[in-house]
Order: sequence, then C-alpha cells, then structure tokens
Amino acid sequence: MRYGYFLPESQGPDPIGELRDQIARAADDGFTSAWHPQIFGLDALTALAAAGAQAPPIELGTSVVPTYPRHPAVLAQQAMTANAALGGRLTLGIGLSHQIVIEQMYGYNFERPVRHMKEYLDVLLPVSRGEQVDYRGETVKANVRLSTPGAGFPVLLAALGPRMLKLAGTVADGTVLWMTGPKTVAEHIAPTITAAAAEAGREPPRIVCALPTCVTDDREAAVARVNEILAGYGQLPSYRAMLDREGAATPGDVAIIGDEDAVLAKLEELRQAGVTDFVASVISKRERTRNLLIGAAKG
Repeated sequence: MRYGYFLPESQGPDPIGELRDQIARAADDGFTSAWHPQIFGLDALTALAAAGAQAPPIELGTSVVPTYPRHPAVLAQQAMTANAALGGRLTLGIGLSHQIVIEQMYGYNFERPVRHMKEYLDVLLPVSRGEQVDYRGETVKANVRLSTPGAGFPVLLAALGPRMLKLAGTVADGTVLWMTGPKTVAEHIAPTITAAAAEAGREPPRIVCALPTCVTDDREAAVARVNEILAGYGQLPSYRAMLDREGAATPGDVAIIGDEDAVLAKLEELRQAGVTDFVASVISKRERTRNLLIGAAKG
C-alpha cells in the first residue's frame, strides 16, 4: 500500500507558495503522492500546476473535481495543461459532488447522475488522450479534438455506489474514496470495482482511500474534533450510505485515530481490505501523526 498526503487548504497571504512548500515536504518525507481538494477555495488543477511545477517530483492528484460545472473537453484541456506543467505527474480525480451543491449552488440538474458520468467519461477520456471525439449523448455533446500538450494521465472516479463502481472499473483507472472504512472497502468497494475491471480486460484498479488521521493518546477528544469539523459529511447521502455500511454513526467512527500501535493496525486493516493508496488527512497532532506516516511510507 502506498501512502499519500492530503494537502490542507491554505488561508495565508501566499497560498501558492505555502502549497509548494507542503508538496515539497510531502516528497521529502517519502510520500508517493499529494492530493488537493476541490471545494470552495483554490482551484485544484490550477493550484497544483502553479505550485507543483516548482516542487520536487511527486504524484499530484485532485480529490475531486466536480464534473457538472465544466464541459468534459474543457476539463480535459485544463488537466492536460496542468499535466504538462507537472511533467506528467498529474492524476485527475473527478466526481459528481452532491445534489445540494450541484442543484442549489450551481443550478444544474442532478437527475440520473450515473448517466451523466458515463456520458461525461465518454468524452473526457478520449479527448484527454488527444483523440478526435464526435459525441451526441442525452446530457453531453462534443465535436472536438485538442492539441494541448500533456495528454494521457490517470483518471480516478469518486465512486461509492455499485453502478458508479462498475463504471469506474470498466473505463477509469480506479476510485478515490472518502468516509469509507475497511469493512466497506473489503465487502463492497474492492469486489465491485475489481470485478468490473477484470470483466473489461483492464488492469486491477487503484483504490485510493482518504480518511481523517490522528495519532494521539486521547482518542475520544480526537474523535470529537473530527465530528465537529466534518459533521456535514455525515449528512450527505452518498457518504451517509458508506458510514451505514460500515456501522459507523459519525465521521469520527471511520477516522484513523489512536496511538501508534492502534493507527498502524487500522492501516494494515485497510491494506488487507484492498486499499492500494492510503491518503492521510491529518486533523491534529500533526508532527506525531506525520512521523508515524513517514515511517509507514518508508516501510
């Protein structure tokens, strides 16, 4: 299992410089990847291209870019440009986002999201490889070929439900998860996506699992902190479904929290469940947590 680091959003006066330093430290510490969120702060692809081009070589991923607000050819062009700036180190993580975001904030129709994602990938994937695309779907239309440098990069689909996991295994390079624990990975995520990839004749997919992480002697306080800052995730239907599968009442129940031995045991449980890449979102006790992760990453 490879280890990645979830880059915190910077609120400082020099966010790109801070991000560059965070990426450099992640590379120096031995992490194989660093991942940037796409929420309401920095645009992930722009930020990674600007900061990552000045940092030591490390895989840089988005976790994740919502598809609805951008035409797939536009996202492909942006991602190709970022990949060119990064010397071919980009991994594009994309996802549906959530109905409350897409309909109430952006004003798009969230009806039949799996249909939307299939049509979106029908355009995004070949266009991002530099191919000519002439496509007429129900929700997406395109007649375009890009000459943008940086063609060809892994695409991961934030997939949690069975149909999305099958789509991810069939056409994408894997999935990137959030709020998903080891029981759910072992019994639901890994079997579904792996079977779909095998049936399509593709390589075994990546299963990138990001979770809040904290090495501490006061587990109760850390769990309470996770539930305080991430409470909203437990109310979103897609994440709520994963928590329910896990038997978890709150986000804190799936967080990787405990002393060194407890955290290492949880990480091993994820590895055995089928996780290929663990991405730590460090919530507190940063140096102690980071030191354990560095040791784990270096094997």
